[in-house]
Order: sequence, then structure tokens, then C-alpha cells
Amino acid sequence: MTLARKVLIYDTTLRDGIQRHGIACSLEDKIKIARKLDQIGVPFIEGGWPGANAVDTQLFEYFQQEPLAHSQLVAFGSTRRPHQRASENNMLKALLEANTQWLTIFGKSWDLHVTDALKVSLDENLAMIQDSVAFLRLHDRRVIYDAEHWFDGYKANPEYALKTLGAAVQSGAEWLVLCDTNGGTLPREVAAIAQQVQTWLGRYHEISPLPRLGIHTHNDSGTAVAATLAAVEAGADMVHGTMNGYGERCGNADLCSVIPNLQLKMGHDCLSPHQLTNLTQTSRFVSEIVNLAPDDHAPYVGRSAFAHKGGIHISAVARNPKTYEHICPEAIGNRRHIVVSSSSGASTVLAKAKSYNLELKKDDPVMRQIINEVKELESKGYQFEAAEASFELLMLKALGKHQPLFQLRGFEVSYDVLQSDVQCNIGARATVKVSVQGKDILEVAECMGPVSALDKALRKALVKFYPVIDRFYLTDYKVRILNSEAGTAANIRVLVESSNGDQRWSTIGVSVNILEASYQAVAAGIVYGLYRDSLSTQRSHLVEV
Repeated sequence: MTLARKVLIYDTTLRDGIQRHGIACSLEDKIKIARKLDQIGVPFIEGGWPGANAVDTQLFEYFQQEPLAHSQLVAFGSTRRPHQRASENNMLKALLEANTQWLTIFGKSWDLHVTDALKVSLDENLAMIQDSVAFLRLHDRRVIYDAEHWFDGYKANPEYALKTLGAAVQSGAEWLVLCDTNGGTLPREVAAIAQQVQTWLGRYHEISPLPRLGIHTHNDSGTAVAATLAAVEAGADMVHGTMNGYGERCGNADLCSVIPNLQLKMGHDCLSPHQLTNLTQTSRFVSEIVNLAPDDHAPYVGRSAFAHKGGIHISAVARNPKTYEHICPEAIGNRRHIVVSSSSGASTVLAKAKSYNLELKKDDPVMRQIINEVKELESKGYQFEAAEASFELLMLKALGKHQPLFQLRGFEVSYDVLQSDVQCNIGARATVKVSVQGKDILEVAECMGPVSALDKALRKALVKFYPVIDRFYLTDYKVRILNSEAGTAANIRVLVESSNGDQRWSTIGVSVNILEASYQAVAAGIVYGLYRDSLSTQRSHLVEV
């Protein structure tokens, strides 16, 4: 059995991760992500490729003035160009100008790439690796060498592939990272080849310290995480990956799965226990910054990773969580979710009440009232599985613990069509009348879409009474036609996800009128946000006292 040891995490979200289709990060976005990774103590953060684009260059300039507290910022680049001196190569000069202690450069391992992509001789490729590493070491930089297409290269021509690693070792590289760039190598092969490289490294025993192995996998075969774990079992001491598995094509190894597997299942030292409890929040923070919805079903950090819907499961988990949970969700900053549906029984409602810190007993008449109301509403099209905030509000009202904060007196939405020879723009205007604290408030707002206008008008009407609403915003909006055979008279279900920047919550509305369903969901989102804020305020007062 492999003894537990320190495994260093190398995050490449800011370089490899943002190559995912649909992601674009500004300088400010990348700084925020780097700061968040620094907070959880990721040892290495690859900031990007200085000199390749303005944003990456500016990032390294920024951190020269405002350095990270815990992590090593790493600049990434390539070996020198063919038939050129390393000292004359602008890419290598840009790496030095990034002024980071650690630098990562990649070189070709696969003879096919050398002859067909680079169009140089095999010897010239070896010289490019050796010259580049030596040049960076001459300037007192510590070098991580990424062996691009390593596994494909090793399988095609192991003798030459090992020569490329030898060129990096002899020039002073401290880490040799084996890259499965095409993502097609299965875990068993990764482990076997990594073990062979580990044995081969023994010939350099006179070098002190002896270069160590890292692993960098892509997910094109759906096995990036498994391959990474296999490489660690074979001796790799550094793992490359990205938050949420973001990356080109099918993505990279997901650090949100790799880290807890290494630490909680395999016993390796990656992050401190306290830092690990921030993993879920970090995952969701990064998804928010890159403007992608979090994967609810992601292992460990997904909202459904510890969700229980079946009554038997819920009863068992209430007695002993180990019955249906492989780890304690709080260890990685997640939490248990008890899912409510029309098939829910008393055990489900009791479990939900407990999770909301509400007192409810099995023989309480309110219990049957809640169960009957859920069944009645779901028969009309409501679905509380995806709208837990709405269900919590339902329970609070049934228990008499939450009173309406405002009452709708009416709303109206109209459209202005502005047409030119080139395009037709439709603008929406929403008028909302609500009663708040005994006062009738009328507000008007305009937006390109009717729901946006409605949301904006409602916020304008309420924000003077509840200023915290300024922090709330919509993060997702989904519409589903429930009984399409009814045509335009069909029931419509609207799910809205809201956020205050730290938390997300989902609410629901159902009606034959899409605007009424949208209003229900949006208004419930505001009400729930105010409720959560009131709880936070109460806790703050208790701490102060």
C-alpha cells in the first residue's frame, strides 16, 4: 500500500481552464479567481502566458505589486523557437519579465509532433528543450517542465520520449509533468507508464534534488480524475487540474474531485482541513466569475452531491448519515439536501425542518397540512425539488414564523416597438403597485425584456424599505410548458435562481400566464433573500452581545 505523502496541487484554471468554449475572463476576473485559490492555499497557480496576450501580461504586472499571500504564481510558456538562441527568444524573455520564482515551459515528447507539427529534426527538439530550461535556470528561475503529449509519445517511441525528459533533467528542471494532452490514455496505462518513468529517473540519482513527477490529464475519455489518482499511486507528487474541470474540448482533471479524493480517500496531504471546507464555495465562486451555471450533480461540490429524495434513504440518513453518504459533506463545505416532492412523507418534512432549524414534531397537525399542501401544489405544476427556497417559505408560513413583507396590488407590462430599416427593437415597460408597511407604492421600470422590467420595477418599489435588495440579482431563469397539448392555455412553470453574491436560492411560480408565473418566482426570490438576510443580522447581533 502506498504511504500517504504531500501531494502538491497545481491549478491551471487561469490558463488551461479558460480555453473552454464559452469562457472569457477579464483581468479583474482572473485576479479574483487567483485570490480565491490563494485563500484555500493552492500551492501553485498558473496565471497564464505572459507576452501571448495583454491580459496575461497585465496579470503578472499586477501581482508583482500585489503578491499572493500563500500560493506561488507561475508563468507558463513554450520552449524556444527552432534554430534560435534561447537568449534571443522573446517568449522566454517574457517569462523572465513576469518575475515569478517558478516557470512552466512545455516541449514536444511525441516524435510525430516534432516532425509533422514543428517540422524539425528530433535532435533539434532535444536542443530546444535543453537550451530553454538552461536559459531559465541561468536566470535563477525554478522550472517545471510540461512534457506535452507525453503518453502518446511514449507509446509511439519510448526511447525518444525519455530522451526529451532527459534533456529537461540535465538542464535543471525540478519537475517533470507527464501530460495526457489528447486525453485518450486510460488510468491503467497512465499508472504503468508513470511507474516506468519513476524507475527510469533512478539513473539520475547523482542529481540533488532528484526531479519529481507530476501529472496533467485531459478528460476526453471521461477518466481525467481517475488517471490523475492512478498517477499519484504510481509516484506522482504534483497534480495539475482546474476548478470544476474547465478546459479545452472535454476539460481537464477536476480539482474539486481530485483534491478530496486524494485527501479524504487516499490520505494524502493536499490542503489543511480548514482550507478543504472552503472547496465547495470556491467551486461556485469560480463558476460565478466565468458566468457558467454550477453543475448541481458534480461529485463532492454539487448541490445534489448529498441530496436524498427516497423516503427510505431519508429515514436511514436521519439515523446515521453513513448509510447513504460516503463522506461528511461539511468536510468539503457542502451540506445535505433533503429533496421534497409529492411522494414525500413525514420523515422528509421532518428532515427538511431540521435542516432549516425549525421545530416540528411528527404528530404536529402542521405536518399533515404541509404534506397536503405540497401534494396539492405539485398537482398544479409546482416542483419543489428545484425550488427549495419556495418550500422553506411554505414551511415558515405554515408554522406561523413568517409574515408577508409586501402585498401585490397589481402589475402591468407593455411594449414599445422601435423599427428602423436595419432592425426592430422591442422594449418592455413594467408598472408595479405594492403595499409595503401600510403604504401603497407605484413604480415603473423599462428593460429590453418583460421579466427584467418586472423585476426592476418591483425592486424599485421595495428597495427604500429594504435596502439590502440592492445586493440581490437573478442568476438563472427557466421556463417550462407543463401541458403542451393545451396550446396557448397551457400551464407554465418558471424557476428563478437568485443570489446575493455569497449564496444562491431557487424559487418557483406556476400560472397559465407567463408573466404572473414569473412575478411569483421573482417576488418569492426577493422575500427569501430578505428572510436569509434577517437571520444573518440576528446572528450578528447575538455575536456582538
